Amino acid sequence: MEHKLNANMSHTVTQIGVVVKDIRAAMETYHRNLGWGPWNVYELKGPLHHHTEVRGEPVEYSMIIAETSAGSVDFELIQPLDGPSIYKEFLEKHGEGIHHIACMGNGKNYEENLQAYLDMGMTVQMSGSIGDNIRYYYLDSEPLFKIVIESGSGHAGHSVTPSWVYPPQDKA
Repeated sequence: MEHKLNANMSHTVTQIGVVVKDIRAAMETYHRNLGWGPWNVYELKGPLHHHTEVRGEPVEYSMIIAETSAGSVDFELIQPLDGPSIYKEFLEKHGEGIHHIACMGNGKNYEENLQAYLDMGMTVQMSGSIGDNIRYYYLDSEPLFKIVIESGSGHAGHSVTPSWVYPPQDKA
């Protein structure tokens, strides 16, 4: 049986996520060759990064993410650090590359959007929280959409202060 998403859900692609081995080198490459930046960089470890699960099992994992605007879409680089994650699995299986697209909710419809995906037969591969306001989840959406979809309550840049910025900004 085919399920349809709720018409009130955000279906807009809000982000493209790329898994990399070395986030500094990747930012430099995109900045030098495409002019993308500045990059807001977030070092996501506990306690800022919490309530993390992989395939329903509570685990601790950490990563560094870097976000910049690529027109109307957020572009994210992800370097996995400690702990098991679907990012590490992706690197081992495929190497660096496009990992997911995000269709992020508006922060108020997190549970409704998640339930709609679950009703479509998808399961949550990985999830977590950043600070007090961001909840995210990655879905086993490849059988239907041929790509991993991330959704949740919003992107880090909407409510979390970056750990640092690349390239470093000159202080006047």
